[in-house]
Amino acid sequence: MTETEFKLRGEFVELCNLLKLAGVADSGGHGKTLVAAGQVRVDGVTEHRKTAKIRAGQLVECQDTRIKVLA
Repeated sequence: MTETEFKLRGEFVELCNLLKLAGVADSGGHGKTLVAAGQVRVDGVTEHRKTAKIRAGQLVECQDTRIKVLA
């Protein structure tokens, strides 16, 4: 599994945008599709909210990629 770190610029980032910015999804729309298909886990739990607010300290997993969100 590939591990990457993402540094927040604000208080939070929407999940579909995080997937795009971290390079897991080609676009925000592709990120939404991944979430809708149940392929994304946040802190070990499958997440179905496309615009879930992801904050520092959370761990997002999708397609053999683990994204650690930093402040």
